[in-house]
Amino acid sequence: MAKLYHFPLSPFCRKLRLVLAEKRIEVELSEERYWEQDPDFMRRNPAGKVPVLKLDGMMMSESTAIVEYLEEAYPDPALLPRGKQARFEARRIAAWFDDKFHHEVTSKLLYERVHKKVMGQGYPDSKNVKAGAQRIKYHLDYMAWLLDQRRWLAGDQMSIADFAAAAHLSSLDYISDVDWNRHEVVKDWYAKIKSRPAFRSILADQVPGFPPPPHYADLDF
Repeated sequence: MAKLYHFPLSPFCRKLRLVLAEKRIEVELSEERYWEQDPDFMRRNPAGKVPVLKLDGMMMSESTAIVEYLEEAYPDPALLPRGKQARFEARRIAAWFDDKFHHEVTSKLLYERVHKKVMGQGYPDSKNVKAGAQRIKYHLDYMAWLLDQRRWLAGDQMSIADFAAAAHLSSLDYISDVDWNRHEVVKDWYAKIKSRPAFRSILADQVPGFPPPPHYADLDF
């Protein structure tokens, strides 16, 4: 069986968990306190980051590279569209969330509110939290603009773009940092992807000291 070294509120780990579940690849989850730089973990990934996936005789790191491997090695169901332009758009939006959204929102809200405490790095920086709370509005507006024109974020087919976005937003939703009332179309999109079987294990996540809000696992939120 595959083994995934992960941290429950890492959006990059969540993205990979969603892809593995969607492709029906059974995986054992091993929670990793990666910031402690344990020698065994550093041998698995010298970069000292999660996720790390043990699969097909390999120890793989970097979520985007792993997703690309899974798409080639386990093509059913496909999480990238067929046309080259559509594939580009799916990759572009996935990168938007893993790069821009992560830098402007996830790192400012989730990492400040949760990761600092878990890692013993002190208290949240209020300036960062305020900046993240402001920037998420822009990103939700952009998502609404996309979804007003498309069925899914990158087009008419669900793709890795949707899983990348859902991974970040679900992590933030765990700490009630998403205003789902800002755009009905975004809330509808999240309800649709949140209802997929691939999401079940993520909705069951619990981080000691940080209980999720009542609506977190509610499919009818």
